[in-house]
Amino acid sequence: MSDLREAALASKAWPFEEARRVAKRYEKTPPEKGYVLFETGYGPSGLPHIGTFGEVARTTMIRRAFEVISDIPTKLICFSDDLDGMRKVPGNVPNPGTLTDYLQLPLTSVPDPFEEFESFGHHNNAMLRRFLDTFGFEYEFISATDFYASGRFDAVLLRCAERYDEIMAIMLKSLREERRQTYSIFLPVHPETGRVLYVPMKEVNAAEGTITFDDEDGREWTLPVTGGKVKLQWKPDFGARWAALGVDFEMYGKDHSTNTPIYDGICRALGERPPEHFTYELFLDENGQKISKSSGNGVSIDEWLTYASTESLSYFMYQKPKTAKRMYFDVIPKAVDEYHQQLRAYADQDLKARLNNPVWHIHGGDVPASTLIVPFAMLLNLASVSGAQDKEQLWGFIRRYAPEASPASHPDLDAAAGFAVRYFNDFVKPTRVFRAPTDQEREALQVLRAELAAYDGRVEDEALQSIVYSVGRDRFDPMRGWFTALYEVLLGASQGPRFGGFIALYGVDETVALIDKALAGELA
Repeated sequence: MSDLREAALASKAWPFEEARRVAKRYEKTPPEKGYVLFETGYGPSGLPHIGTFGEVARTTMIRRAFEVISDIPTKLICFSDDLDGMRKVPGNVPNPGTLTDYLQLPLTSVPDPFEEFESFGHHNNAMLRRFLDTFGFEYEFISATDFYASGRFDAVLLRCAERYDEIMAIMLKSLREERRQTYSIFLPVHPETGRVLYVPMKEVNAAEGTITFDDEDGREWTLPVTGGKVKLQWKPDFGARWAALGVDFEMYGKDHSTNTPIYDGICRALGERPPEHFTYELFLDENGQKISKSSGNGVSIDEWLTYASTESLSYFMYQKPKTAKRMYFDVIPKAVDEYHQQLRAYADQDLKARLNNPVWHIHGGDVPASTLIVPFAMLLNLASVSGAQDKEQLWGFIRRYAPEASPASHPDLDAAAGFAVRYFNDFVKPTRVFRAPTDQEREALQVLRAELAAYDGRVEDEALQSIVYSVGRDRFDPMRGWFTALYEVLLGASQGPRFGGFIALYGVDETVALIDKALAGELA
């Protein structure tokens, strides 16, 4: 056994723990289908949100971990339930009123309000695939519309008809009394209107593989359950899809967790073994509300990538998946800097520590070196005091601080500089508030200004930090009050960088000039 596999089998990193659970399924016999199947599901009722990406990112991390501990081939499927009827019009699309007439039509039969694709479902599927391709995920995409219509689901749909009473019994136990009276696991697609109908069954004929029902106008119809004429309700569809594809692993949000016995029971009723599950906590917006596709709250994938790298988003997804996360724009800088801290730590870690490091899972073991020699938070502060409108202005300071650095040799730094200017102008600048110093703070700032004006040593973080610290140590207890004053008076922020490092980056003379402005009342 290789050292890597041996370490992976003992690792406490959550992707390896999940991978070991999947591997136990085939301890004795390999899968008949020849591979282990990981699946993620997507309901394209609205534009893909960041939680959808999170499922694929985290599942990919588990898949990579599995490939270290097992020689069994793997596949990842992203399944879109785009045959689902549109229950309500999303609020975050152009001209939403134009979609009202298409309620209950399958999403792949609803016109695209963006006028880019043949349907709203096709549009949302394309957005999802573009997002996933941006991150380089390896996956197979399956559309429910194609899956039903092509016949790939037919065998399981016929089995659903044969075992209708057993599956209905599983479902009815979870429903309120009034819902039970009209519920059926089958949803016919009306032959004339194309709408997905929620109607009771008059007959389910297992021998013929048909269902008989009355539509909303009281007309009786008989349809085959195969060929895309009928779809399953979403809960039965979950379990039946597992059975049809032979899914070995699927994760979903905490809001699905109470349905796990239903999904599993239906899969077993269809004669197949349910997959391993992983339930993650939900993503919340700035108000603590669940992120929703239809309302478009929270941060979108495109928005995150406007202000930070793809890797920083993957890092955010790795962290504590079983803990609810508030996901708004203000989490981005911290995620960027922590990701690069982990990159720098990785180089000196032993194998055990590396396998517990998030960056191993983000990069599948092929971990690059960080070239972000200036923290993102520091770049934000530099953008603030310099009034930079583009990253080249920041590079003027960076080159003086680190003459060996260039956009070509430090691509992480170059990208972060551009992100920092954009983030500062969109989020920091509109909300920053400078204040005037107190008498005690004014005296301390005057001393700091004099110390810096007289300084003729090397422009180094530690030396400058020592000056800042000594000025505050003699005047503030606790010292936190001194640093808070520096941030609020000079930067217009409640928190900030290690100030000696900031001076080294911004410049000693420039910092003296900044203090002069604050003392003259030009900032507040």
